[in-house]
Amino acid sequence: MKTGKIKILFTFLVFTCSFNQAQQLPSKTEVLATMKLTNSYFVKKWPDPGKEIVIKKVRTSNIWTRAVYYEGLMAMYQINPEKEFYNYALTWGNSHHWGLNGGINTRNADNLCCGQTYIDLYMLEPKPERISNLKTSVDLMMQSPKIDDWNWIDALQMAMPVYAKLGVLYHDKRYFERMYQMYMYSKTIEGGKGLYNPEDHLWWRDKDFVPPFKEPNGEDCYWSRGNGWVIATLVRVLDILPKDDPHRNEYQKTFEEMLNALAPIQRKDGFWNVSLHDPNNFGGKELTGTALFTYGMAWGVNNGTLSKEKYLPIITKAWQAMTKESVQPNGFLGYVQGTGKQPSDGQPVTYNQAPDFEDYGLGCFLLAGSEVYKLCN
Repeated sequence: MKTGKIKILFTFLVFTCSFNQAQQLPSKTEVLATMKLTNSYFVKKWPDPGKEIVIKKVRTSNIWTRAVYYEGLMAMYQINPEKEFYNYALTWGNSHHWGLNGGINTRNADNLCCGQTYIDLYMLEPKPERISNLKTSVDLMMQSPKIDDWNWIDALQMAMPVYAKLGVLYHDKRYFERMYQMYMYSKTIEGGKGLYNPEDHLWWRDKDFVPPFKEPNGEDCYWSRGNGWVIATLVRVLDILPKDDPHRNEYQKTFEEMLNALAPIQRKDGFWNVSLHDPNNFGGKELTGTALFTYGMAWGVNNGTLSKEKYLPIITKAWQAMTKESVQPNGFLGYVQGTGKQPSDGQPVTYNQAPDFEDYGLGCFLLAGSEVYKLCN
């Protein structure tokens, strides 16, 4: 074989090996190490789980942003049950006396989010005080015919899994039914025609974004993290909902429709844009939406409801993007959009810019990691 042909063949083999390596997920050990690195950064910054959060004003640490972090922490505990993770969550619950921000009379979905971890900790050690306030609050809501509380799509992730978990825990289908009624109001009625667009298979964040509202490029405004919250909702509900629940097919169908719509709009670098249909409106890398989409896709593949052939390359690309571009050597996560409801909020989103709240971004990342881990060797 001539020297020129040998060089060409060698170059081709190197390229092929590099390409295949780029398409492969890391080992379980590597995934877990990255998760633990990011979590350690946060725990070092917040050694006291019950400490109040002071950002413009004083907030208790059982608010939704911190509660999302604990969703991720408990997901990591499930794949790697280290006592320190459990103790950190337990100290958090104890510090709030297992209460809700806003008290038992709250109807705000954000205030119920902490209940997801309260129930998880109760399942590990069934002490009644861990879920007493939560159950009382939800039961009070169910005594009312009002079903329009979830008027922004973030609310679905904050509250729906609580209803699902209580239904499973108490073998009481009334929780499932009320959850479905409230979900369908959000999906098909809120804002005039519902917050879900059955044509694009994505959700408007709330009634403010239902057309005629448009993005600068004329497209509908579909906020990345908002749609990520819905994906996480459906994962967390489907993961525990009984197989014979009459509404399960509705959740599964919407889950699959959404991910099928999200797959082709992944950025070349592996992330998704803050504005899903207008990449130029505060375009750029963003971790939270990307992590939640990765969480959903990985869960779907792991549970046999999504095609591994189709979604694994997308998952791999997204995980590599987050770990290589967002995770810093000390565990800090870059490219996390701050709190808000639209592409312009929490800007700028950069590698070094810290969002107003760091906790929920980490929670999203740990949720993604917990499912990616299960895909790895």
